[in-house]
Amino acid sequence: MTATAATATPPAGQHRAPPPDTGEPARAARLETALGDPFDPGNPHGHLALVRADDDREAPAATEELLARHGLSAEFVPHDLGGRLTDLEQLARVLRPLFRRDLALGYGFGVTSLFAASSVWTAGDTAQRTALADVLLTGGRVAIVHREVAHANAILRREVGAVRTPDGAFLLNGSKDAVMNADRTDAFVVYARTSPRHGLDSHSVLLLPEAPAAGKVHRLARVEMPGMRGARFHGLRLTDVRLPDSALVGSLGEGVTLALRSFQISHCLIPGTVLAGVDGVLRLAVRAATENRPGRRPARRWHKALSGVFADLLACDAMAVTALRALSLVPQDAYLLAAAVKYTMPDLLREDLEELAAVLGARGYDRGPLYGGFQKLARDLPVAGLGHSGTAVCQAVLVPQLPALARTAWFRSQEPPAALFTPGAPLPPLDHSGLTHCGTDDLLAATLIGTAERLTGRTAAGPLHTALAGLARTLVGELRVLRARCAALPATSTTAVDPLACALADRYALVLSAAACLGVWEGQAGGDTFLADPAWAVLVLSRIGRRLGAPVPDLPAGVEQTVLAEVLERCRHGRSLDLYGTPLAC
Repeated sequence: MTATAATATPPAGQHRAPPPDTGEPARAARLETALGDPFDPGNPHGHLALVRADDDREAPAATEELLARHGLSAEFVPHDLGGRLTDLEQLARVLRPLFRRDLALGYGFGVTSLFAASSVWTAGDTAQRTALADVLLTGGRVAIVHREVAHANAILRREVGAVRTPDGAFLLNGSKDAVMNADRTDAFVVYARTSPRHGLDSHSVLLLPEAPAAGKVHRLARVEMPGMRGARFHGLRLTDVRLPDSALVGSLGEGVTLALRSFQISHCLIPGTVLAGVDGVLRLAVRAATENRPGRRPARRWHKALSGVFADLLACDAMAVTALRALSLVPQDAYLLAAAVKYTMPDLLREDLEELAAVLGARGYDRGPLYGGFQKLARDLPVAGLGHSGTAVCQAVLVPQLPALARTAWFRSQEPPAALFTPGAPLPPLDHSGLTHCGTDDLLAATLIGTAERLTGRTAAGPLHTALAGLARTLVGELRVLRARCAALPATSTTAVDPLACALADRYALVLSAAACLGVWEGQAGGDTFLADPAWAVLVLSRIGRRLGAPVPDLPAGVEQTVLAEVLERCRHGRSLDLYGTPLAC
């Protein structure tokens, strides 16, 4: 494999040492500072420059060059291979400054390389892992060639087939409608069909260099997407491409299993980074609502929208960060949680964008440096989440497990370690080989039940604790109903096309998001930070309860104002609108 280096290429097999690892959030802070104030019209990495590049359907060259200088690709390589990847929570925080500004750039510059490489980090041999690490550590890219799935969009439509030859090699033929970075990648990770049967043994993973020894790799015309217009998608056609047996990652027929294991990373990381873009839009909405207002206070009609979207962002972050931490702490039980995160969060974030569009009003159509990023994010978000296709994939994970969870896990699983709900606390290194596609426990359901019981004993602490206890009990009641309904599902209904089973999966995922918020709140309780205040958790659970159609009482006095005050304060002092509240360049 060759590598397109941003700087001089070291000898083959020798990793360029990444810059000294000063830990996180220092790496994120350095990138935030380097990217600069996004609202400065003269900033080559600001909103105006990024919107203009998007209009031209081009990647912003100056910003890609900056990311190359920072060695961002080293973030996607495990530490034992010379990179900086130790755990996914750190990685998400490093990427948020980039995703806060431009989702297409976040994907196109490199995070798709991680998604491609994850199966190799999970099951590749030493030679394969070293070769791919060399590509990324020298500034190259890796592209992923997905298998075809139901409800396919352009990215997932069509597939490549591989036939085993008598001498043990593979002969690849087939095409894909759209592969990100197909025109400028240094290696492909191909999920190729190696069996005509459907099932877990139908596909295998193969490493394809950009220039194979035999056969043709045709990069076809560029595909224009409705969103992420600066990202480079091209069609790909393989004709009689011959690969040696050493190109096989893992075992023959292990492709679907590897996808289920390694795609947990993308299921958690996509929501954990994309929400930074919605963070930026909420900041725009606050700016719009407070311009020329006395004391820079928004009109009362916008209080509910601003505080509610902020609460949703915290809920999404609680779920995403919990899942990211689970992959290091309890990888054997992270499979369903990862799918639930990817399943739930895109819909919540899209709903939030609709609320914020009302606050922005006509400013939402502005193409200037202050508000120009809104329309771009609204276009990019469906492509970033793979739209309905991504939902269908996660449904296919969740729905078949519902009867077993109802009969064996709910109200029986033990609560997880408290460290699961402590954002920023140290984590053991991520072990890709430890990722599984099964699990018998439901840790977040156990958290919901345990927290509800503890809250019931604390109602004397005040009206907010009483309200939170009541909401938690309501959601435990929802879980009891889910247990009865899911246990009664016939085996023939547990597919991602059964409307009843899909509706139950919708409700289950929302219950898990509430559990993650309770876990994070309880982990902060007793401190003097905003997250230790039950107000945000009350607002989060009330919004989740209403989405479920559950009986939700009126909010206690001061809840909305407490949350609104926090979002206004963070915007005033340039702090992120997530669980971390980190300083920003704007």
